[in-house]
Amino acid sequence: MARTITRYPDFWLHYLREHGKPATRRLHYAGTALTFVALAAGLTLDSLWLLAIPLAGYGFAWGAHFAVEHNRPATFTYPLWSLASDYRMFFLWLTGRLGPHLKQAGVAE
Repeated sequence: MARTITRYPDFWLHYLREHGKPATRRLHYAGTALTFVALAAGLTLDSLWLLAIPLAGYGFAWGAHFAVEHNRPATFTYPLWSLASDYRMFFLWLTGRLGPHLKQAGVAE
Protein backbone atom coordinates (compact mmCIF):
# COMPACT_ATOMS: atom_id res chain seq x y z
CA MET A 1 0.00 0.00 0.00
CA ALA A 2 1.36 3.41 -0.96
CA ARG A 3 1.96 5.89 1.83
CA THR A 4 -0.18 9.00 2.05
CA ILE A 5 1.65 12.24 1.34
CA THR A 6 0.84 14.84 3.96
CA ARG A 7 3.21 17.70 3.09
CA TYR A 8 3.27 19.68 -0.17
CA PRO A 9 7.10 19.67 -0.47
CA ASP A 10 6.99 15.86 -0.46
CA PHE A 11 4.15 15.88 -2.97
CA TRP A 12 6.07 18.22 -5.29
CA LEU A 13 8.96 15.76 -5.56
CA HIS A 14 6.51 12.90 -6.09
CA TYR A 15 4.71 14.95 -8.74
CA LEU A 16 7.92 15.60 -10.66
CA ARG A 17 8.83 11.90 -10.56
CA GLU A 18 5.38 11.08 -11.96
CA HIS A 19 6.22 13.44 -14.85
CA GLY A 20 9.64 11.94 -15.49
CA LYS A 21 9.43 11.62 -19.27
CA PRO A 22 9.97 14.81 -21.28
CA ALA A 23 7.04 13.95 -23.57
CA THR A 24 4.73 13.86 -20.55
CA ARG A 25 5.86 17.29 -19.47
CA ARG A 26 5.52 18.67 -23.02
CA LEU A 27 1.91 17.49 -23.22
CA HIS A 28 1.24 19.07 -19.83
CA TYR A 29 2.74 22.35 -21.03
CA ALA A 30 0.53 22.30 -24.14
CA GLY A 31 -2.60 21.64 -22.09
CA THR A 32 -1.74 24.29 -19.51
CA ALA A 33 -1.02 26.86 -22.22
CA LEU A 34 -4.38 26.08 -23.81
CA THR A 35 -6.11 26.76 -20.49
CA PHE A 36 -4.92 30.36 -20.77
CA VAL A 37 -6.10 30.56 -24.38
CA ALA A 38 -9.51 29.23 -23.35
CA LEU A 39 -9.66 31.68 -20.43
CA ALA A 40 -8.86 34.62 -22.70
CA ALA A 41 -11.45 33.48 -25.26
CA GLY A 42 -14.00 32.98 -22.50
CA LEU A 43 -13.45 36.46 -21.13
CA THR A 44 -13.39 38.25 -24.48
CA LEU A 45 -15.43 36.20 -26.96
CA ASP A 46 -17.95 33.83 -25.43
CA SER A 47 -18.22 32.42 -21.93
CA LEU A 48 -18.72 28.93 -23.38
CA TRP A 49 -14.96 28.88 -23.98
CA LEU A 50 -14.55 28.63 -20.21
CA LEU A 51 -15.76 25.03 -20.48
CA ALA A 52 -12.65 24.27 -22.51
CA ILE A 53 -10.33 25.09 -19.59
CA PRO A 54 -10.63 21.76 -17.76
CA LEU A 55 -10.95 19.86 -21.03
CA ALA A 56 -7.66 21.23 -22.32
CA GLY A 57 -5.78 20.97 -19.06
CA TYR A 58 -6.95 17.53 -18.00
CA GLY A 59 -7.26 16.13 -21.51
CA PHE A 60 -3.62 16.68 -22.38
CA ALA A 61 -2.39 15.75 -18.90
CA TRP A 62 -4.36 12.53 -18.55
CA GLY A 63 -3.54 11.56 -22.12
CA ALA A 64 0.13 11.96 -21.27
CA HIS A 65 -0.14 9.81 -18.17
CA PHE A 66 -2.02 7.00 -19.87
CA ALA A 67 -0.22 7.02 -23.25
CA VAL A 68 3.32 8.16 -22.38
CA GLU A 69 4.07 7.81 -18.68
CA HIS A 70 1.81 4.78 -18.06
CA ASN A 71 0.90 5.86 -14.56
CA ARG A 72 -2.15 7.16 -12.73
CA PRO A 73 -2.58 10.96 -12.71
CA ALA A 74 -1.93 12.51 -9.30
CA THR A 75 -5.17 14.47 -9.77
CA PHE A 76 -7.13 11.39 -8.75
CA THR A 77 -5.55 11.32 -5.28
CA TYR A 78 -4.35 14.88 -4.66
CA PRO A 79 -6.54 17.15 -6.83
CA LEU A 80 -5.62 20.57 -5.43
CA TRP A 81 -1.91 19.90 -5.02
CA SER A 82 -1.85 18.42 -8.50
CA LEU A 83 -3.54 21.45 -10.04
CA ALA A 84 -1.17 23.83 -8.26
CA SER A 85 1.79 21.71 -9.33
CA ASP A 86 0.68 21.70 -12.99
CA TYR A 87 0.87 25.49 -13.05
CA ARG A 88 4.01 25.57 -10.93
CA MET A 89 5.78 23.18 -13.31
CA PHE A 90 4.56 25.18 -16.32
CA PHE A 91 5.82 28.52 -15.02
CA LEU A 92 9.12 27.08 -13.81
CA TRP A 93 9.62 25.56 -17.28
CA LEU A 94 8.55 28.78 -19.00
CA THR A 95 11.08 30.80 -17.01
CA GLY A 96 13.87 28.22 -17.39
CA ARG A 97 13.94 27.36 -13.70
CA LEU A 98 12.55 23.81 -13.70
CA GLY A 99 15.89 21.99 -14.05
CA PRO A 100 17.03 22.20 -10.42
CA HIS A 101 13.64 20.93 -9.24
CA LEU A 102 13.83 17.95 -11.59
CA LYS A 103 17.36 17.25 -10.42
CA GLN A 104 16.29 17.36 -6.77
CA ALA A 105 13.51 14.87 -7.57
CA GLY A 106 15.97 12.59 -9.38
CA VAL A 107 14.44 13.20 -12.80
CA ALA A 108 16.66 13.62 -15.87
CA GLU A 109 15.89 16.60 -18.11
